[in-house]
Amino acid sequence: MKKKIAVALLCLSFIPRDDFPSTQITNGLITATLHLPDAQKGYYRGTRFDWSGVMPSLQYKGHQYFGLWNPAPYDPKLHDAITGPVEEFTAVGLEEAEVGKEFVKIGVGSLVKPDDKPYSFARNYEIKNPGTWTVKPGKDRVEYTHILKDAAGYAYEYRKAVQLVKGKPELVLEHSLKNIGTKTMEFSTYNHNFFVIDGEPTGPNIRTTFPYEVSAEGKGFGTIAEAKNKSITYNRILAKGENVFTAGVQGIAATPQNYDFTIRNLKSGAGVHIQGDRPLEKLVYWSNPNTSCPEPYIRLSAQPGETIRWNIRYEFEVDNQP
Repeated sequence: MKKKIAVALLCLSFIPRDDFPSTQITNGLITATLHLPDAQKGYYRGTRFDWSGVMPSLQYKGHQYFGLWNPAPYDPKLHDAITGPVEEFTAVGLEEAEVGKEFVKIGVGSLVKPDDKPYSFARNYEIKNPGTWTVKPGKDRVEYTHILKDAAGYAYEYRKAVQLVKGKPELVLEHSLKNIGTKTMEFSTYNHNFFVIDGEPTGPNIRTTFPYEVSAEGKGFGTIAEAKNKSITYNRILAKGENVFTAGVQGIAATPQNYDFTIRNLKSGAGVHIQGDRPLEKLVYWSNPNTSCPEPYIRLSAQPGETIRWNIRYEFEVDNQP
């Protein structure tokens, strides 16, 4: 089973990427490729995730940390046809909007509310107002700006930079959002972290650790996966079609420094330490046979005229000792 899954991942990695607008950045230690937002030609054109920061590849010391993980036929509007440390914002203004009117997904634009059903991330909504994207690629940094105006009283200037730190094996996601509308914007955001570390199948060689004791209940926990001893581990390799999920890891420390965890491929030694500068609202965890995803949520609010900022830091490591 391990051999079959590994081969499937290998085949996925050879899907051509030259047809999509993209750029490459490096600081001499890390080299990363990023797909760029484009409404006509972009790799990702769905309505779930922020269109900035889509990363099909990041390499450090010969190790690969992200890659294609979804075996479904590629469709740019599929909600999870996406790669890398990508982010989603919860819907803004959905409940107050009438059917046929618009609500907001930051990093996507304003979407049409088709009916009274609750928001579904798997649903592809009509984009009424895509806003305006500006992208500034550099040698070690890509800066994105998304401006959305006149969306039922909501408007914003969202800025995101994907920055490789000079002289260090580190990546920083820098964010700011200015509320230029007339209504307060309240939302949660999380990074899905689609880790594919050296193509290792999800199983006993993948471990996520925390600086505090954790527990979890949900699909696959207690059978396929375990959350104990400050870590999430697997008892076996996931089979095709299986997944592990918990809506919230328990035991998250009630401190400002609790956005802190490490995921590692024990077989190759490649790992990454992730820290955020905002306290966690919750931490969801999901995995399938090809990717393991700690999903840290934070809660934010911006009054009209207010600018808010937050950052996430990734420190890449290679340690052959478990």
